[in-house]
Amino acid sequence: MKKILIAAAASLAGLAAAAVAQEVTDADGNGTYSLEELMAAYPDLTAETFATIDANGDGAVDPDELKAAQDAGTLAN
Repeated sequence: MKKILIAAAASLAGLAAAAVAQEVTDADGNGTYSLEELMAAYPDLTAETFATIDANGDGAVDPDELKAAQDAGTLAN
């Protein structure tokens, strides 16, 4: 019985983590994410937060900047 409860708890934890994960799509295929592309995954994202995430200030978020924002907790991953 304990094994079943442990397995069930582990499954629920995995589902909860999957529900929190965000799917970010590079809709135009240019290798970076625009404010609009990130807002599709993060509807509460503001232009101010986007500017913070865009560390190099080029107007787009590259995969490394996105990962850094997720790792820092600025965006959920």
